[in-house]
Amino acid sequence: MSGFKNFLLRGNLIELAVAFIMATAFAKVVTEFTALVMSLIGKAGGQPDFSKVTLGGVNVGLFINALVAFVIIAAVVYFFIVVPYTKAKARFFPEEAAGPTEVELLTQIRDSLAK
Repeated sequence: MSGFKNFLLRGNLIELAVAFIMATAFAKVVTEFTALVMSLIGKAGGQPDFSKVTLGGVNVGLFINALVAFVIIAAVVYFFIVVPYTKAKARFFPEEAAGPTEVELLTQIRDSLAK
């Protein structure tokens, strides 16, 4: 029973569950934002859904829809998650100054022993 308790109380499992729940909720926001942008494209271009677009008799509309949605989702994730996270991480968890490497330390020890 203690093994099961340790499994449940490990930080990684809880963090993963929270991340999954947040990602599911955020996915709905991004989906709706994508629909909003697609409707704005429709207002500007006259057609928000490209599913009926054909080139040379080949239906490429679904691919265009998926491509536009991907670009919108990538932009939302980058500008609303990656950029703020990177800035917050740099602000609250600054990287410590790097010390000498192992090779440099070993060289110093060798030189000290040689003296």
